[in-house]
Amino acid sequence: MAPPGASPWLALASASPRRLDLLRQIGLVPDRVAPADIDETPLRDERPRQLALRLAVQKGEAAQEGLAGMFVISADTVVAVGRRILPKAETEEEARACLRLLSGRKHDVLTGVAVFAPDGRQVSRLVEARVQLKRLSHMDVEGYVGCGEWRGKAGGYAIQGQAGGFVTGIAGSYSAIVGLPLYETAALLEGLGFPIARRWEKHA
Repeated sequence: MAPPGASPWLALASASPRRLDLLRQIGLVPDRVAPADIDETPLRDERPRQLALRLAVQKGEAAQEGLAGMFVISADTVVAVGRRILPKAETEEEARACLRLLSGRKHDVLTGVAVFAPDGRQVSRLVEARVQLKRLSHMDVEGYVGCGEWRGKAGGYAIQGQAGGFVTGIAGSYSAIVGLPLYETAALLEGLGFPIARRWEKHA
């Protein structure tokens, strides 16, 4: 626990370097990074929005045990076409299938974020964005699969990487698409009493 009068400690319950970089972008450097290992399999008939929010909350809950006295941030991102949830691609064939499905069409990127206070209070929010990709050629797909940055990414691509060259339009929060909605995360932290301004001064 942080000493009296000091800025409260902050933890990120995620192994994602993208989320860590996003927090640093707004001057929030977590004191601890504590990834939560949970089963991310969708429940039967679970919709994409429900999945993103449920996993965000469960990741934070799973990380709580070793983070007493800290504010904890957790998040999860789901890519969907209609009600169809795309995987976090782990194989080249999964990545190819995702890219072919997304080629030339709009899709939803849904990011759930949850914040837990040291006193047990918890808040969460779902942030929705829409992305349009250009029509992908065979060379586009194979070239991107060959670069490897799709691995572990929802929908088989990373908008902040080389796949940014495929994007023709975005509606909504760019940071949410990358993995953590910055405005909403900051608002949730402040709502629970976390002194964001003091953190900005500390890391200026």
